[in-house]
Amino acid sequence: MALSRNNNTSATEGSLAMVSNNFLDDLTASLRIRPIPWEGYQRATLITQRELTYIKAVDKKTGEDLSRAVDKEEAEYAELFISLIQKLVRLDTIQSILILIDDLLVDHEERAVYFLDLAKNDPTLPYAPLIKCLRNEDEFLPLKASKILTTLLCASPKPSTDAAQDLFRWTTTQLQSHNPAVVDLAVQVLESVLRQRDLRPIYWHTPHAMDALVKILKNESQTPQMQYQVIYCFWILTFNTEVAQDLNRKYEIIPTLVEIAKSSIKEKVIRVIISTLRNLVENAPEANLAAMAAAKLLAFTENLSTRKWSDGDILEDVNYLKAELEENFQTLTTFEVYQAELLSGRLTWSPPHRSDLFWTKNWRELKKDNYKLLRVLARLLSTAVDPLVLSVAASDIGHYVKRDPSSKKFLQEIGVKQRIMELMSNADEEVRYNSVNASWSLIGGNGLV
Repeated sequence: MALSRNNNTSATEGSLAMVSNNFLDDLTASLRIRPIPWEGYQRATLITQRELTYIKAVDKKTGEDLSRAVDKEEAEYAELFISLIQKLVRLDTIQSILILIDDLLVDHEERAVYFLDLAKNDPTLPYAPLIKCLRNEDEFLPLKASKILTTLLCASPKPSTDAAQDLFRWTTTQLQSHNPAVVDLAVQVLESVLRQRDLRPIYWHTPHAMDALVKILKNESQTPQMQYQVIYCFWILTFNTEVAQDLNRKYEIIPTLVEIAKSSIKEKVIRVIISTLRNLVENAPEANLAAMAAAKLLAFTENLSTRKWSDGDILEDVNYLKAELEENFQTLTTFEVYQAELLSGRLTWSPPHRSDLFWTKNWRELKKDNYKLLRVLARLLSTAVDPLVLSVAASDIGHYVKRDPSSKKFLQEIGVKQRIMELMSNADEEVRYNSVNASWSLIGGNGLV
């Protein structure tokens, strides 16, 4: 999907549902050719003669043939198909009906209104029968139902929040699938549905939804195309102020985006990342600027501004972001930048770590909120594998303890002292050096061997 600053609006003109998946297409093709005993259903009075006539008129038809068959009777077919899903139970039959509905809507999203109009007589329609298909254990039904639901939600001027919640719960599960094709379809669903502004907060508050999306982004083996699609979802979401305010605080997304942009050779991936970062600056600057400083984003935008781009909008976003960062970084305190770096878990030898003046001025900040930041340092010492992170974290512990000797007992209780002792025999020379210095502070010396 193309990027546009106008995507903060609700449903806009043109096609919004963009779900195209080879895996689903192959399943559809294999099921389409099977005969369905419609006449037998009529003889068993499961469907009426009138319903049989309508079905036979469109069965196995696609494209222009289907359009001619349903001409001026789209409303009747919408009502018929939804009714059949409700009253018939055979799996192969429901599969065929969903194929018919999707065929009706493909390249003709204006027909969605005939399905949406069913709510005038029954407020549970057209969504309830399709949501039921989402919960089916069949491989095909949930995938096809999700595509149809996406089309209907995107076409609605007031999309159903209940249906969106069910769809978002389903996509959250599918994002964890071991089948890459299913993950791809789920992401495409989100790319489309999240363009509906009112549905973004629904997704943000769906349990585990953001966790699943972030996990895909942080998987280093993802293809550039999947990176683009997932980041597109973040870009759409960050038009929402609440999301922009809390996204990095909860998921440390800024350093991840910057690292992906630095390593990407795909222009469109860089473009969507820069646009997402711009949203974060525009909609929640106070929540995000310190993290951008810690991620060395200003230097990266300076580099990007010198490149040649086939898409001129990239340079506009880069220059905007660069100007905002230059203006606002001057107002950030050193501690705000340090805190952002610490919370990101990506410690480097930035100036605060080796500044006695910084530690003399700011050590008390680490013990606020029941030693919140000190606990972060302790966690990094326990979980990090990067020698640079371990070295800096050990050094920070040493600097802190020299200013707050009373914290030694607490640090021993949470395992920091033991971990420092272990790191003194680490294979990396710098890790050993900084661990030895920290150990001197922990046992009562002045440090700095």
